[in-house]
Amino acid sequence: KDTKLRASQGHRFGMSRFVFKAVQELRIHFCQKGKSSAGLRDFVKSNYAEMKKVNPMVPILVREAEGIEPTVTARFDKGLEASISMTDMNEKTIGSKFKDLCN
Repeated sequence: KDTKLRASQGHRFGMSRFVFKAVQELRIHFCQKGKSSAGLRDFVKSNYAEMKKVNPMVPILVREAEGIEPTVTARFDKGLEASISMTDMNEKTIGSKFKDLCN
């Protein structure tokens, strides 16, 4: 009973917004100082724990490198990959792009 209650509360509060249905691996790249990466840095800081909690079997790799373009790459079955540039996007827009990419 307690487990069902916690699961329904998580869904009610939006925990399912980062469930990755077909993603085998997620790679997030950004610059640790660059202004164009600020939105993605903030997004990762705010949402990484939730994404990992609802996708415990999906590797989520976060890489920081000076001067790199902020991107998110999802790997799917059979090695197919899709990437999205997150340059100069705010947290809300990035959340929407994550949803489009991963679902």
